[in-house]
Amino acid sequence: MSDSPSFSGVHHVSLTVTDLDASIAWYQRVFRTERLDITIPHYGREETGYAVLLPEPQSGLIFGLHTNTGNRGEPFDEARTGLDHVSFGVAGREALVAWTEWLDELGVAHTGVVDETQPLPYSTVVFRDPDNIQLELIAMG
Repeated sequence: MSDSPSFSGVHHVSLTVTDLDASIAWYQRVFRTERLDITIPHYGREETGYAVLLPEPQSGLIFGLHTNTGNRGEPFDEARTGLDHVSFGVAGREALVAWTEWLDELGVAHTGVVDETQPLPYSTVVFRDPDNIQLELIAMG
């Protein structure tokens, strides 16, 4: 039996948003991203919209924010088919505390640090972007 192929990490997260300018400003504020001076058309369907790219400087993760002509403006709902949430790993519980302080400073509502023991020990902070997309920070252990 051969080994399955692997990957080295997550390169980017692409999200369709209702108000591109508001989302760009929010992701720049919260994650300290800088917008690249390019737009990326939707491959094979350029007429439906485009994406802007916002790299996060510490991890290198790129947020791709998409505007799409098919978007009817409804808020995100993780109960529908598709994305449930995006989770970002942090070094430990202290990093979660630092994140809650940062989110408080920005006026971004969040859950505070929530510690869990089942099914295994971890701690999280959950918050939402302008389109109600759930974002989570997690520290294992």
